[in-house]
Amino acid sequence: MPFDTLSAHLSAIYNAELRGHREVILMPASKLTLSVLRVLQKEGYIGDFEYVDDGRWGKFRVTLLGHINKVGAIKPRTPVTYRELLRLPENLRRYLASRDLGYLIISTSQGVMTNKDAIQKRLGGILLAYVY
Repeated sequence: MPFDTLSAHLSAIYNAELRGHREVILMPASKLTLSVLRVLQKEGYIGDFEYVDDGRWGKFRVTLLGHINKVGAIKPRTPVTYRELLRLPENLRRYLASRDLGYLIISTSQGVMTNKDAIQKRLGGILLAYVY
């Protein structure tokens, strides 16, 4: 079993997108992965997903739309402030293709959201992943 399930799940999504698959199974299921999948669905990168209870840890069945160019986990998970999100310093800019293309996924005190939502709500948090 992998130590970082979020990283393993995002790698599985990216690899399935590269190979043109329409569906991917992510296991074991976790609440953090569920939150990140909701953000990806809200932003239009993935289609529907469902939780499948297999009697052990559970798994997610995710429908892919072919809209992801790159997705991955950010390691180590570093804290970021609201002001850093506003000016996007060099250490954060390297995760995105350009300033207006893609999203950083952040865990904040009000839940998991994109960097643009965090800027709107004036929140900082922990960097989890990036997608474009």
